[in-house]
Amino acid sequence: MTELNETHDPALRSWVPSANDDGADFTIQNLPFSVFRRQGSAEAWRGGVAIGDQILDLAAVAATGIMEGAAAQALQAATGAALNPLMALGPGAWSALRQALSRALRKGSAAQARLGTCLVPQSAAEYRVPARIGDYTDFYTSVYHATNIGRQFRPDNPLPANYKWIPIGYHGRASSVVVSGYDFRRPVGQAMPPGAQAPVVRASQRMDIELELGVFIGTGNALGEPIAIADAPAHVFGFTLLNDWSARDIQPWEYQPLGPFLSKNFATTISPWIVTTEALAPYRVAAPARPAGDPQPLPYLDAPGNREQGALDVQLEVLLQTARMRETGQPATRISSTNYRHAYWTFAQMVAHHTVNGCNLQSGDLLGTGTLSGPTLDQACALIELTVGGKQPVSLPGGEQRAFLEDGDAVILRGWCEKPGAARIGFGECRGTVLPARDVAY
Repeated sequence: MTELNETHDPALRSWVPSANDDGADFTIQNLPFSVFRRQGSAEAWRGGVAIGDQILDLAAVAATGIMEGAAAQALQAATGAALNPLMALGPGAWSALRQALSRALRKGSAAQARLGTCLVPQSAAEYRVPARIGDYTDFYTSVYHATNIGRQFRPDNPLPANYKWIPIGYHGRASSVVVSGYDFRRPVGQAMPPGAQAPVVRASQRMDIELELGVFIGTGNALGEPIAIADAPAHVFGFTLLNDWSARDIQPWEYQPLGPFLSKNFATTISPWIVTTEALAPYRVAAPARPAGDPQPLPYLDAPGNREQGALDVQLEVLLQTARMRETGQPATRISSTNYRHAYWTFAQMVAHHTVNGCNLQSGDLLGTGTLSGPTLDQACALIELTVGGKQPVSLPGGEQRAFLEDGDAVILRGWCEKPGAARIGFGECRGTVLPARDVAY
């Protein structure tokens, strides 16, 4: 279990002024990681840490020779084009680097003079996926999402029989995970229109979103050696926002018996910033109590630490901006908000279940939580839920409505942690825009 330490002190302030602003995502208590370079440049990609509206260039920091010992080793591992070497070092190294960065960035630090030249404005940067993702697994951890979806297809028995016994997941496509800002083409695939006798090949007409968190694995496990649930949090480097784009008319035709395929593998968007597990320590909360009549987790999915602090209090929201809204200067509007603490299965249970058969996770592997819908309809985090399968479109400013996404629609995900007695921890944003399908005859 990650303990609170000096880096979590809510009284800390940074010599970077914007990190101290009210409502700042990237406070000195946060220090999330990314991989970046100056926008439009041919510079090498390298690791960076967000502080206020700036990026601390970790390659430039390493060149100063300011750090020593475990912190210096971890810093060097974060200077390349992917964060996998840092992730592989484990929690001790991550914590040493975090502590050293926190001390160097605090108001009054003697390091200010040397590190002031290592800052790059976030507005001047471009990003890439922060790790080499060897494998990507998407879970289904919100019982509310599973129930809402199930009611549309199985009104009398919405939940699968195994849902409350097992963290359900499927293997996704790692190669099509993209970073925030990537605009993708509407996917094409087979669909079976209502009442048709044969499927058609066409661009998806029911494009959807799924608000999730992404979980980046830090240290992995040897093939054949499971990760115990009590040890699982120490194997998680951090968390990112994730949009699991979904083609809802392709999905029902293809998903039985093996699960989603073309309906999901065209794009998965993540935010550029990984908020570390250590940074989130003040926001660990008790896992939701199981309702009366629900089975208790099997022993390999249960531990005192998971019951007491297995959930995370992360506030989340979905915003939508249509092409017309952009043209008329209207900002994106919120269509849903929720909290990760509602999830039925915790991230530690995801890791423990993924490896109980001996599956070997590797540094940089990505796990998706699944759509994080809450208990009420306004907390539903997919359009298929919000609109009840397209029957009740969402009303937008300017008189527009959406049952599903149209070409030109941009979706923005945001997340943050905030409570009295703790510093705000933000995730930035995860943004993507749907472009028209390619004009190809099928």
